[in-house]
Amino acid sequence: METKKLAFILFSFILAIGVVQSFNFDEKELETEDKLWDLYEKWRSHHTVSRSLDEKLKRFNVFKHNVMHVHNTNKKDKPYKLKLNKFADLTNHEFKSLFAGSKIKHHRMFQGPPRGTGSFMYEKVDKIPASIDWRKKGAVTGVKDQGQCGSCWAFSTVVAVEGINQIKTNKLVSLSEQELIDCDTEKNQGCNGGLMELAFDFIKKKGGITTESNYPYQAEDGTCDKTKENYPIASIDGYENVPANNEDALLKAVANQPVSVAIDAGSSDFQFYSEGVFTGECGTELNHGVAAVGYGTTLDGTKYWIVKNSWGTEWGEKGYIRMERGISSEEGLCGIAMDASYPIKNSSTNPTEPPLYPKDEL
Repeated sequence: METKKLAFILFSFILAIGVVQSFNFDEKELETEDKLWDLYEKWRSHHTVSRSLDEKLKRFNVFKHNVMHVHNTNKKDKPYKLKLNKFADLTNHEFKSLFAGSKIKHHRMFQGPPRGTGSFMYEKVDKIPASIDWRKKGAVTGVKDQGQCGSCWAFSTVVAVEGINQIKTNKLVSLSEQELIDCDTEKNQGCNGGLMELAFDFIKKKGGITTESNYPYQAEDGTCDKTKENYPIASIDGYENVPANNEDALLKAVANQPVSVAIDAGSSDFQFYSEGVFTGECGTELNHGVAAVGYGTTLDGTKYWIVKNSWGTEWGEKGYIRMERGISSEEGLCGIAMDASYPIKNSSTNPTEPPLYPKDEL
């Protein structure tokens, strides 16, 4: 009996996820104010968004504006589509503040130009595959969700470290963003943003980073837990910066490992991106850390980057976005080639397993 009950709960959960991910609307639902209100209530139910009555009235007006933006954009002949995701009753300003507020450009101004080693190990690479997807090579963990915390820099860092760790050891381990948020505080600022290269430097100096399960994510700033921090499970030997404003150099790096990149993720089209190759307008006000985990070309010849985000699987292509690659601008679309870096790992081993550490994490 208990088994059947558990199976039913699991089935209901999977069904619920499917409902959330497949939220759609048609033109008839936009015809009147009442129908738009019904659509808003349906959206709130699907995304389990709770609002007070006064707040609902304000949010409804924001929702209406966003619905029309999504609808009108999708009627145009663009290679990407938008949808009413979990951000649909947030203004674009609110969205940027909450989810694209890592202030990478701001932190870069204070820290100065990228430091790294001054070298680029892939500089002389002349043969690269036409496409690569590190997910298919087992070097990328599942999509995570940063929540309302400007910790994207930690997620971006972790993707790159998880990737090189798997490439070198053949073991994919989900690593801890929360350790970086709580413990890497000398220059990085937790939920108030930071830089990926500083986090790489922190991991190197500490002798590694622990696992997600040992130091789970809380979506808020916390006090460094030294007992958890002192169980490093994946180490790196340093990091390098990709030459700035050079998509060809970024291509060489991504051909060899997942790379941390900074982008401008603040546009409305980025907010509601659903599928396809994103070619939308965006600036270079670097405000979000993500990771380039591959690249490819569509059948019609459009080149793209495969970018892992940290807004959960409901956003984009199950948490990913394909961004146009090889545009005329040196900075790349949304500034993707402006501030990229990756960890270096020379050995195929990691720190010795600490006593009593769960063996299934290795």
